[in-house]
Amino acid sequence: MISNKSRNSMRKVRHERIRRHMHGTMSAPRLNVFRSNTGIYAQIIDDESKKTLVSASSLDKELNLKNGGNVEAASKVGELIAERAKKANIKKVVFDRGGYLYHGRVKALADAARENGLEF
Repeated sequence: MISNKSRNSMRKVRHERIRRHMHGTMSAPRLNVFRSNTGIYAQIIDDESKKTLVSASSLDKELNLKNGGNVEAASKVGELIAERAKKANIKKVVFDRGGYLYHGRVKALADAARENGLEF
């Protein structure tokens, strides 16, 4: 009998496959996205020094969101991560979708970050 693997385990396999080819540097750090049912999280990571440069999530107090698991919250997080990246003098990033499909909340975050000045 064929066993079905969970969606999250398959997402992790996709993410590992993506990460083999993707590497964030100081000139173009990696914008990583993680989403859960209740929230969405974004980090800008320099893989060479193994440090998180900037982060934002739907749990941040300044966003004042009631529901962090929808498309509107994702776009707000995208705006916030772009603003924080500007303050840290980060203009160009490499987008790491974390194994998720590029639609819905992940796409909303990416579009909002692009509109607010991040290049990828």
